[in-house]
Amino acid sequence: MIGRFLEHSRVMYFRWGAGDDDEALYLSSADWMSRNMFRRIEIAWPVRDAALRQRVIDECLVPYLHDGRDAWQLGPDGRYTRIGQDGPSAQQALMERFGA
Repeated sequence: MIGRFLEHSRVMYFRWGAGDDDEALYLSSADWMSRNMFRRIEIAWPVRDAALRQRVIDECLVPYLHDGRDAWQLGPDGRYTRIGQDGPSAQQALMERFGA
């Protein structure tokens, strides 16, 4: 996402079944690029509390996955293509939600 804030959520979500115990959500201190993984210490930690995990999904994952304004896609040739310019903006929605 390229918006007002260059920072982005660092959330990893895994789901392998239909039950509540069939998912895992982790937060991370850095995006997983080689410049971050090989030159400094970074951590990832699980979010085990169900209410907090749902809040991260609702406030971070869902808005960013549905962002139609600030999203770009990296192609196999290394070039970025803008997904679109219409629709919701995840960062705008968060600013409105929290009064920024």
